[in-house]
Amino acid sequence: MDPATFARLPAPPYYAVIFSAQRTDIDNGYGETAERMVELAQRQPGFLGVESVRGEDGFGITVAYWDSEDAIRAWRLHAEHTAARERGRAEWYRHFELRIARVERAYGWDRGDGPAEITG
Repeated sequence: MDPATFARLPAPPYYAVIFSAQRTDIDNGYGETAERMVELAQRQPGFLGVESVRGEDGFGITVAYWDSEDAIRAWRLHAEHTAARERGRAEWYRHFELRIARVERAYGWDRGDGPAEITG
């Protein structure tokens, strides 16, 4: 994974919304809708960043980072996001799990081109 795909986040505390899902074989606009949801989320007050991966078997994990539970709640109530969730249940997902966690500590490590550096 390219380090550019990691979300650049502030120092904790903040919140992580972890969405793990197994896709169905139905595509029907999934990719476009997923991109649209990221675009919309990025415009929401309190949005901090997102990281997402999906395997060839259709299993994926998306972690969206937010500055507060109020921001998460507002995103959940966003009309276009609500419509996408309903469509996901009807067409795109065989199973999903959603977890919300408060991040208390965070650190990273990057070999980079020089000596190893621990951040955070």
